[in-house]
Amino acid sequence: MTDRQDTSFPYPRTCPLHPPREYASLRAEQPISKITLASGRTAWLLTRHEHIRKLLASPDVSSNMAHPGYPLHFDVPTEVMEQMRPVLLAMDPPVHTAQRKMLISEFTAKRVQRLRPRIEEIVDECITSLLTREGPVDLVEALALRVPSLVICELLGVPYADREFFQRRTEQLVSVEADPQERNTAHQELHEYFDKLVTAQEADPGDNLLGRLVVKNRETGTFTHGELVGIANVLLVGGHETTANMISLGVLALLENPDQQAKLKADPGLAPQAVDELLRYFSIADQVTSRVATADIEIGGVLIRAGEGVIGLSASGNHDESVFSDPERLDFERGAKHHLAFGHGIHQCIGQNLAKVELEVVFNALLARVPGLKPAAPVSELPFKDSMGVYGLHRLPVTC
Repeated sequence: MTDRQDTSFPYPRTCPLHPPREYASLRAEQPISKITLASGRTAWLLTRHEHIRKLLASPDVSSNMAHPGYPLHFDVPTEVMEQMRPVLLAMDPPVHTAQRKMLISEFTAKRVQRLRPRIEEIVDECITSLLTREGPVDLVEALALRVPSLVICELLGVPYADREFFQRRTEQLVSVEADPQERNTAHQELHEYFDKLVTAQEADPGDNLLGRLVVKNRETGTFTHGELVGIANVLLVGGHETTANMISLGVLALLENPDQQAKLKADPGLAPQAVDELLRYFSIADQVTSRVATADIEIGGVLIRAGEGVIGLSASGNHDESVFSDPERLDFERGAKHHLAFGHGIHQCIGQNLAKVELEVVFNALLARVPGLKPAAPVSELPFKDSMGVYGLHRLPVTC
């Protein structure tokens, strides 16, 4: 174990298709180490799969970002922190348990499968539009952003015309290099937008997720109005930003790995395994697993004291050689269901079933309908989201 200050953290991906190279050396030499963040706060870094799973399964850690020991990368003004009502990922039991129970029925595998025909329609419409364009097409704008935006807006009852509004603001929220004032303004504008949206659903509940949640909440009183606003914010931002990035990165991986592309094209039923492998391979939300200890805990022979911050680096855990043989090789037949891309434990991503179905539909439809899809620029020239809290691509030019 070491205690060090490293101003380069979070580490950049020197190869855009692989995690930061520092992760491998940390796993081998310093699997649990202590670091000073840019905010001045300290945190333990966990890099091995088993240690991260133990952290996320522990009842003695908190996701509360307002806790003074939480490993924030940048300082958040007190007034903004007070407005950031804890919701799901940033909440602890027993309140978290009650709120998740209210939502989980909307994201079961069975319910999501009922949405598959509509998701297929949305994807087909987007691909049809893509095929009418001339010259190189930006797949991020034409497909990766449009599909999850349409799906989540329809699911929640959000006017699709508003997608550009929240798209710009969510990018500011997840950028680790955004100006603090811009980030705070984006947060405030999104809060105001969702406040109006929830108020409208409370007045006249629609046949959508928010409308159904409002009706159930009248019976249980689980959520306050402000908490419903927070839920809408989390679901809309989460359902849009992460899936969009995985679509663009997944397509790039297919183009860069023709052997795996051929496997999936020959057997569309391989899509669920392919999606799990792509999620493992990229691990785009690397530090969503940040926590703060609420009691002394022991992980990997190291004592982490109450009040200390901990960051489980999921991209490192998903490339742990002791769990995934030859982890930097993309292999759709690997069987990577135990990856950490959606987290683990009580805060495991509630929307993972929806995200998986969207990705399965997109990749199979693209391979079937656009067999001549090719990149219009080398990987070295592509603009990756290196400064974002969620990894992805700003643009992916392709020819059809």
